[in-house]
Amino acid sequence: MSKITAWEKVTLARELDRPKAMDYINSLFQNFIELHGDRNFGDDKSIVGGIATLEGIPVTVIGEQKGKNVKENMERNFGMPEPEGYRKALRLMKQAEKFKRPVVTFIDTPGAYPGMGAEERGQGEAIARNLMEMSKLKVPIICIVIGEGSSGGALAIGVGDKIVMLENAVYSILSPEGFASILYKDASKAKEAAENMKLTAKDLKELGIVDKIISEPEKGAQNDFETVIEEIKKYLVKNIKELKKLTEEELIQQRYEKYRKM
Repeated sequence: MSKITAWEKVTLARELDRPKAMDYINSLFQNFIELHGDRNFGDDKSIVGGIATLEGIPVTVIGEQKGKNVKENMERNFGMPEPEGYRKALRLMKQAEKFKRPVVTFIDTPGAYPGMGAEERGQGEAIARNLMEMSKLKVPIICIVIGEGSSGGALAIGVGDKIVMLENAVYSILSPEGFASILYKDASKAKEAAENMKLTAKDLKELGIVDKIISEPEKGAQNDFETVIEEIKKYLVKNIKELKKLTEEELIQQRYEKYRKM
């Protein structure tokens, strides 16, 4: 694997031309049908989700969607979900449980949207409820960090039986800038913070948080996307089949034990 600094990984994870959730959904799955809305407030475009098939296996897919230019990012709120986005994701996960479909999530966000409206509509509650509900969902869940996975915004769709990271993705409690602002009282020390946060795929694999690292070209998955897709597809098919062999009780107990160790 390539030897680059943690900050360089952060930079790569944030690249505009890096593949986004919909790129993976369209390349990995067949017959994708997008579903909209939380049945309460509205449809948050920073979270996409729906039903699809993976090599003949019916699945529910959910992803945090960033844009590849300013216009797209404005439409997708820069990949920062509001409460209705997380509630949409939960609605789809509960639907998956009802119809016994495995769930695959794609994590790529700088964090949950911190605006006043989001707070008024229960941002913290929406994230907390997702954590609780995912912990006891009776179907397999595989979570894939494809870019930037920061804070509760990432965790809200990140409680899974298997956690996968792309080699140049990052996953952390908050952004390096936020970490530096709190710990060093200086956001300009983000590079230093990144080195100390243990946010790279390699760090998290060593800590036992990540189950699998998906290799990618040194300058990003976009430089050999087909190979990256094939590796993810093989992993998903193999592990979904293995997880589906477990009873509901075994699945939930195994998930519980996984997170108790962290």
